[in-house]
Amino acid sequence: MTPWLHIVGIGEDGIVGLSAAARAQVEAAEVIVGGDRHHALAPNVTAERVAWPSPFDAMISVIRGYMGRRVVVLVTGDPLWFSVGARISNPKYDSHIPAGEIVYHPQLSAFQWAAARMGWSLADVETLTAHGRPAEQIVPSFWPGARMLVLTAGAQTPGEIAGLLTARGFGESRLTVLGSLGGADELRIKGTAAEWDAPCPAFHTLAVEVAGAGRLLPRIPGLPDDAFVHDGTMTKREMRALTLAKLMPARGERLWDIGCGCGSISVEWMRAAPGAEATGIDNRADRLAYARENAVQLGVPRLALIEGQVPEAMDDLPHPDAVFIGGGLSDAVVGKTLEALGSGGRLVANAVTLESEILLAQMHERHGGELVRISTAHAEPVGPYRGWRTGMPVTQWSLLT
Repeated sequence: MTPWLHIVGIGEDGIVGLSAAARAQVEAAEVIVGGDRHHALAPNVTAERVAWPSPFDAMISVIRGYMGRRVVVLVTGDPLWFSVGARISNPKYDSHIPAGEIVYHPQLSAFQWAAARMGWSLADVETLTAHGRPAEQIVPSFWPGARMLVLTAGAQTPGEIAGLLTARGFGESRLTVLGSLGGADELRIKGTAAEWDAPCPAFHTLAVEVAGAGRLLPRIPGLPDDAFVHDGTMTKREMRALTLAKLMPARGERLWDIGCGCGSISVEWMRAAPGAEATGIDNRADRLAYARENAVQLGVPRLALIEGQVPEAMDDLPHPDAVFIGGGLSDAVVGKTLEALGSGGRLVANAVTLESEILLAQMHERHGGELVRISTAHAEPVGPYRGWRTGMPVTQWSLLT
C-alpha cells in the first residue's frame, strides 16, 4: 500500500531544523497530530491541529480516522527510539498501522544530543526510559562506572532515580539534567544522588554516572538468595542459574512461571534481557506479595502476577516463549503448556519430591528432552571445622519444542 502517514521527528529548533523533505510534509499537511509542545515547535502551519487523544491507547484509531488526508504525526527526535512512532507500527498490537503505510523522518534523538553534550560515546552508554514506565525499571543497570542516559517522565524523575541509587548504596552517583537540548534555552543541572534536591524542568534528559559501594547484582542469573524476600521456599541460586540457562531469556520474549513463589525465576528472566516479560502464577497470596516486592526492588516492576490454581489460571494468557514449572506439576499442566508453546519454545520443570520425580520421568519418556538430577553442597561450620552440607537433590526435565 502507498504510504499515507508521515511521522516527523522535531527538535528544539523547530521546523527550521527539519530536512527539506520533512518540512515539506509538515507545511503541506492537512492534519497534524502531536502534543502541545510539538505543535508549538511548528507554528504558522495551516493544518488542522489534533492533540494526543485521551486515553492514549485510542491514538491509533484516531490517526486511522484521518486516512485519505495528508496526515503528519509530530514526535520528539527519533520516531523509532522509545517513541510513539514505534508503538504505532508495532505488530504485537492488533491496532497497529503497518510500517509500509508510514514514512519516518528522523531528527537527532535526545540520546544523541545528551551524549554529545556529556562527551560520551553513545555505543558505550545504557539508553533507558522512565517515560510512561516505572522508574524502578532502570535498577538492573546500576553498576559502578556505568553511564546511563534516561528519558524522563517529568520534573520528579531525577529525584526518584536519585532515591533509588541512594537506597542501593550508590549515593555518590553523579546526575546531570539536560534541558532544551539544541535550543536557545538549553540548560544543565548537576548534583549527586545522595544530595539531590534541584528543581528540574518538566521536559529533559537525565545523564547518570553510577558511583559508590552499592551491592553488586549482575544481570546474568543467579542472584544471591538473600537478594530476595522469601519464606525459605524458593529456587536456590545455583539451581536458578541452571534453570534460566535452559529457559534462555531473550529480548521481548514472555515467560510463564507456574508456581512462582517469591518470583525469583521471573525476576531474573526479566533482568536478563531487554523488554523480557513474565507472568507468575501461584495459589498463595503471601508468596505473590513477596514476588511483587522483589520485582520492584530488583528493577522489574512490570512483572504480572496471578493468584489461582493451575491449569485453570493459565487460561487466556498471552502465549509464552518459555515456561517454568516450579510448582503445580501435573499431566494437565504439562499438556496445556505444550499446547501453548510454539516452535522454539522452552519448557523446564523442577521436582524435589519422589512423586514429582516419577511424573518428570514419564514426561521425558513420552516427549523426549533432557532429564538430569542435580545436587549442590555448601561448606558450613562443623564445630571448629568445616564440612559439606548437601541440599535436597533436584530433578529437572527440559524440552525444546
